[in-house]
Amino acid sequence: MAMAVHDFTFLFAIGLCFAFLDAYGIGANDVANSFATSVGSGSITLAQALIIACFCEFGGAFLLGANTTETIKGGIVQTSKYTGQPEILMLTMVCALIGSSTWVLFASSKGLPVSTTHAIVGAICGAGIAAFGADGVQWEGIRNIVLSWVVSPVAAGVVCAIFFMFTRYVVLQHDNSFERGLIAIPAYFGVALTIQVFYIIFKGAPSSSLKSASIGIPVGIALGVGALVYLWCFFFLRPFLRRRIQDDEDLKWFHVFYVPFVGRRERAAVDEAESQKEKGEAGVDGEGHADPSLVQLEQGELSFFQKFKKVAFAGLTHDIHANKGKNTDHAHENAIKYDPQTERLFASVQVVSACFTSFAHGSNDVANAIGPLATIFYIWDNASFNSKAPVPVWILVFGGVAIDLGLLTYGYQVMRTLGNEITYMSPTRGFSAEMATSITILTCSKLALPVSSTHCITGATAAIGLCSGGGFRSLNWKALLVVFGGWIITLPAAGVVSGLMFAFVARSPMLA
Repeated sequence: MAMAVHDFTFLFAIGLCFAFLDAYGIGANDVANSFATSVGSGSITLAQALIIACFCEFGGAFLLGANTTETIKGGIVQTSKYTGQPEILMLTMVCALIGSSTWVLFASSKGLPVSTTHAIVGAICGAGIAAFGADGVQWEGIRNIVLSWVVSPVAAGVVCAIFFMFTRYVVLQHDNSFERGLIAIPAYFGVALTIQVFYIIFKGAPSSSLKSASIGIPVGIALGVGALVYLWCFFFLRPFLRRRIQDDEDLKWFHVFYVPFVGRRERAAVDEAESQKEKGEAGVDGEGHADPSLVQLEQGELSFFQKFKKVAFAGLTHDIHANKGKNTDHAHENAIKYDPQTERLFASVQVVSACFTSFAHGSNDVANAIGPLATIFYIWDNASFNSKAPVPVWILVFGGVAIDLGLLTYGYQVMRTLGNEITYMSPTRGFSAEMATSITILTCSKLALPVSSTHCITGATAAIGLCSGGGFRSLNWKALLVVFGGWIITLPAAGVVSGLMFAFVARSPMLA
């Protein structure tokens, strides 16, 4: 009996729930990668990263998200197998979302940065094998994924090493590193924006007419933007950073836009008596002990709203630098530390590179969750399937919100691994890693080489450790091997869960 419109509504409802969980896991894992080095280096706090990422990820998904998405991610399964039975494809996608979300959430709970793209591909592959056997899978796609385990981290690691070693020898190792940094910052900003604009045009806006335009147009736009940014940084950002960091003036962030016209602003001296008064008002006595009444209030019964707020914003209270193990401490101790003021110069550049990477990520990888959901919805609403399933606006919003929630409540786990445990991270190191990730994704994608953003940032982080002065001793090899093991397990783990779910549902006895 042929499927009718709005048949199998229960499958659509289940798919909706697990698509939300999958997008939540993407936020907690994949998106956390974009800001792990920024938070780990101290350029921004975890709360600031969450706020910025919420806007960047949601903006990327909503504004630059594709109008259509592949029915079968990566061409892993033969679409011809589903001709005349769209409900089977619908079930395949539901099981794929169950398998992918289960593995990604488990990996996130352990702080393992895994590829959510590989998770959904593995899950679809598992369900496809359960449905049609080995003949239902295009194994060439699996070969490309295995190849990406090597291509992604090695390519990003090489690019990252070039960036960081150049910065190290040209800026960091000199006695006048701060002055050299002030000269380098505008150039780095210009290069970063040029690359990131190019990245957004080609990777982040698949439906844009610029993607199919002559190569000269996007290159010209990117170079033009980079040149304007360089000039602005030279005349505004340089003097702002010098006065705020070196001269320790009391400048606010908005002063950067008109700093040449701002007079000298001395920091107000803090009076000791006033400081003691503030401590008293905060419930702390002169010896640093909290007021007993406040302790009782803290331990008292919380209202429902207070409990909800505590759970919802739990991700903001975690310190990703805490609970360092012996291996992490050893890696940090063997990394060379450079002038703190010079490092602070690069914090602003790192924030920008992280923002653009996150914005472009939202426009692309959100499809890992909403792609299968868009397929499920299209089949449910049309009782047929198409090789390209249109993506309604509400699904883009749905995926963007789930991603933000995942990052907000659970992103600290993966941030701790990439931003702290593998190696010592500073603003110059983090900036190099983020730039290497963006360049690698852009270049390899255009060369049709398989890459993963997660594998790229991990490879770049490992390269930072090797170039930090201590060689192999500057890396936490135990944490790195665990992460690599997670990459290998991702494909079969998601596939097994998805395949078992499909087999359980499709091969079960039916009531007469």
